[in-house]
Formats: sequence, C-alpha cells, structure tokens
Amino acid sequence: MIIAGIAVVVMIAIFGWLVFGRYVLNNTPTWVEQLSLLLINYITFLGAAVGVRRHTHLSIDFIREGFPRILRAIMRCLSDFTIMVFGAFMAWQGWVLVSTNLDREIPMLGLSESWRAAPLLISGILFILFAGADLAGRFIAPPVVTVAAKPKS
Repeated sequence: MIIAGIAVVVMIAIFGWLVFGRYVLNNTPTWVEQLSLLLINYITFLGAAVGVRRHTHLSIDFIREGFPRILRAIMRCLSDFTIMVFGAFMAWQGWVLVSTNLDREIPMLGLSESWRAAPLLISGILFILFAGADLAGRFIAPPVVTVAAKPKS
C-alpha cells in the first residue's frame, strides 16, 4: 500500500509539472503521459493485492452469510482457492509479458516495456501468497466460536 501511495503522490506531482509546463513555460513535458500510465499500473495492481490481503476485494458477503456455518466455511475456502488460481494466471501471464518485452522501450521514458507488465506479475504472486495464507489459516486455526455467558438473574 505504501508503494501505491507513493506512486499516487508522484503522479499528482508530475501532473502538476505538466500543467505548469503547459501553461506557464509553454513547453509541455511529453513524458508525463507515459509515466502516469506506468504508475497507474502499479497503483491498480498493488492496490488489488492489498484488497485481497485486507479482505476488501470483490465479494458478495450477504449471500454467503445467509447460509449455514459449514457452507459459509466451504464458500470461503472456495473463494480463497479461486483467488489463488486467478493470481497464478496473473503471475504466469505477467511473466510472459515481462520476458517478451525486455527489448522494447516505453516511448519517451527509455525504460523497458517489461516495467508495465511487472505489476501484473507481482500482484499475481501476492494474490497467491495472501489467499494461500488465508486458506491455510482456515485449516490450521479454524475460528473459535464463543458462547455468550448467561445473564445472572
């Protein structure tokens, strides 16, 4: 989340420079668009990984919570497994994009196009790790159900 936050701050700063360059200096910095496209990849994919870690990713909880406890547990495990499979696909395709774009350059930045695909690879690996940790935690230490004490009369 820190890296995504820093990327947002950098993007705001470079857009400030874009406006200043365009309207004050009358010389538009052309690299800003390409750098902002690169940064938005990091913001989006790392933010999605944080969403998986914090359990704020896309899910429809109210449907799951309407089922009996055993079905809820199965649905949670299925959800974690699905996220892991999706993360594996992201990581694999990210690796393919990184490895096939090493020789191509991002226009106006001089960086490899692989830098655009790296967040896909990183995020996929984080999806696997975070969802895998949740799944393992469900089997290693299942949630403890406490019974409320009876009120004294």
